[in-house]
Amino acid sequence: MSTSFSEAFKFYKRKCPFPELSGVVDPRDGKFRECLKTRSVQTQPQNSSDFGLIPPETWSVHELRNHPGLLIIQNPFTSLGQRYWISRCLRDFPKAPHRTNLQTQKLPEEVHGDFWAFFCKAEEKAIQKKLKSCLRWSTLGYHHDWDRKIYSEKEKNPFPEDLQGLTSFLGMILGFSDFRAQAAIVNFYPQGSTLAGHTDHSEVNLEAPLFSISFGQEAIFLIGGPSKDDPATPLRLHSGDVVVMSRESRLCYHAVPKILQGCEASWNAEMAHPEVLKNPLIDQDLCEKCTQGDFWQPFDQYLSDCRINLNIRQVLAGNATTL
Repeated sequence: MSTSFSEAFKFYKRKCPFPELSGVVDPRDGKFRECLKTRSVQTQPQNSSDFGLIPPETWSVHELRNHPGLLIIQNPFTSLGQRYWISRCLRDFPKAPHRTNLQTQKLPEEVHGDFWAFFCKAEEKAIQKKLKSCLRWSTLGYHHDWDRKIYSEKEKNPFPEDLQGLTSFLGMILGFSDFRAQAAIVNFYPQGSTLAGHTDHSEVNLEAPLFSISFGQEAIFLIGGPSKDDPATPLRLHSGDVVVMSRESRLCYHAVPKILQGCEASWNAEMAHPEVLKNPLIDQDLCEKCTQGDFWQPFDQYLSDCRINLNIRQVLAGNATTL
């Protein structure tokens, strides 16, 4: 579909009639082979399973021909790897010192203190549905000022070390060995939610790539150009898929006009035995719990109609330690 970004967003956002999806690029579908360019990866001595990833030599990595620098890795996570990072996003990242949009809402104090514990205790589906609609984002590391579109030294907390390790590993494999994760936004998408078109330009270092990791329900991701009048390409993202915005695509308009439902629950695929995440940065207790049915059930319920997007970026230039 060769339409402008703005037109494409309206088309895929609509609910009635439901948009035609045959033109949405899915790297898993062979008919889109001409739209994609296969990218090679670099092997590393470090064990990929340490972060819940399958061996890099088995990854399927493509670059969009019409959007140079836009890379897509088809789900490189193991089942346990997906569960671990999903658990971190829902159980840990909405807690202090990380910040969320919940802080501006009138909710029970228990929700502000521990969103996930409250969600797990909620027995009524109506309450769970309400909670899903309440939590929309969490920020880690440098906290983005949404009003002024800036970062500040006064508004930051230590960045999660395991997430830093994961993105450093991804960066090394893809040729971005200098990448340093310093800020992240976790977006939570209940059914019916969208993310409007925007560019990410608040970081000092605009040469460093952005890493975007999807979990849960599938989504249509729209990538355009420097202007909303430029043509846009719709991508279908599956759970575990990693999108990297680098080079020319780094400052392009992008959006999420629609969350789909009824996807394959790849996070529940049979796990290899024994499957462990050995890296010392990984929370081993959480890793073990992710294999237990009672612990995992609330996560499964959340994922049944929601999507999580973990967006990681480098804020500072080079080896700088402050803004």
